[in-house]
Amino acid sequence: MINRILIRIKVVQLLYSYLLTRTDFKVEKAPEDSELPSNDRRFAYRVYRDLLLLILEIAGIDTHAVNMAAAVRPDKKLSTARIPRALASDPEVRNIIFKNNSDIDQLRGLAQELHDAVTSSSVYADYRRKRTAVLVNEVNMWTSVLTTVIAKNAALDSAFRALDGFSSVGFEQGVAMLRATLASYESTTSGYTQACDALEASLDKAYELYNSIFTLIIELTREQERRIEVAKAKHLATDEDRNPNLKFVNNRFARLLMESEDLQKFSEKHTTNWETDIVLTNSLLESICESECYRQYMADEVDSLQNDCEFWRTILKTVVFPSDILAEELENKSVYWNDDLPIMGTFVLKTIKQTAFSGELSLLPKYKDEEDERFGQELFTDTVKNREEYRALIDKFVNSCNWDPDRLAFMDIIIMMTAISELLHYPQIPLAVTMNEYIEIANSYSTAKSGQFVNGTLFNIVGYLREQNKLVK
Repeated sequence: MINRILIRIKVVQLLYSYLLTRTDFKVEKAPEDSELPSNDRRFAYRVYRDLLLLILEIAGIDTHAVNMAAAVRPDKKLSTARIPRALASDPEVRNIIFKNNSDIDQLRGLAQELHDAVTSSSVYADYRRKRTAVLVNEVNMWTSVLTTVIAKNAALDSAFRALDGFSSVGFEQGVAMLRATLASYESTTSGYTQACDALEASLDKAYELYNSIFTLIIELTREQERRIEVAKAKHLATDEDRNPNLKFVNNRFARLLMESEDLQKFSEKHTTNWETDIVLTNSLLESICESECYRQYMADEVDSLQNDCEFWRTILKTVVFPSDILAEELENKSVYWNDDLPIMGTFVLKTIKQTAFSGELSLLPKYKDEEDERFGQELFTDTVKNREEYRALIDKFVNSCNWDPDRLAFMDIIIMMTAISELLHYPQIPLAVTMNEYIEIANSYSTAKSGQFVNGTLFNIVGYLREQNKLVK
């Protein structure tokens, strides 16, 4: 019942919050003018920034703002190193690249020499001999070669000394700053686990909303019953009070909900309770009773389950779902529910229609099958695991098309990385479905022109993946 449309939205939303707040590195920021930084401090940051980008070049990662060939074809093990890839995907590092205000253009010619010096060093030889790619070993390797190989290179020393404002103290401070950044890289297993739990919780809440809409129908029916009983007990009760029209409270669909064992079991396990939301139920009930749909229903002599079901379908679509007070209450109950209502509301209406057709109430299961149940976690996990690769693929075509870097909304990047994951790992999902779904997500959750941007970039990526025989559908 929780379909893949909603799962995709949830995965994109959770990836956005997870990757936006995820910090693999403590990347230094440029000193503020208000800090009145010394010449040493200014030059230290310059060294830090230049060496950071130079490490990317040594590992074969292009640092041009506009896509060009990298300066180095790196050693195989170095080309798969995690530290440079993670650095290259860091938002702060990408900002440095796009601002294009470093000295990397002057230093790029040294990248091959430095690469050869790194790969011929004893510390790198020790690293290569280790069969298991343990993160701490790579961190130690990079911090060691930075100090003993890269920073000691004579040609690099001459290049920095030729820069305006050179400071030997600043150079040493810059190297120390970069060592600290490299050493700050650590596993984010706990954050990843929390994100996976949040994804599952958000899907649980979506299913809870589906069931809660049915319990709201029950509460509205019971509130009307209470009103009728109060009116009968009035001292000056009218004939209408004593002999009310009971069609609304006797609505067959509402009665089926009250008798549903599945709904009762679900309500026992969840805390959503409309009985205490007196303002909401009174407001909705007033709006229902004032509606033309209600007046026609109460006057209609046709008395059938089909008619009763159609009444609630119409009331939900025209009165309940558009209600501002319901939107406010949903937001109070769950941060997810206002976003979930359009899709969950559709499944509620579908359930009512099926009830009218079959004559029996059958609530939809949480997932259609086990494959759908796994889909969200697998999609989330793969996108996180391969985010550097997918980001590099996106950048390849963003840069080649000369898109303005300001157009690179982070949400657009997340949407495209998730789409690439689905394209590569779910061959049974038609390509057109994947493309259309993520374009729609971009239109709904990102900027005004994001749909067009995502469409154009994904189209180029699909063509490239086909040429590389990586896309089989």
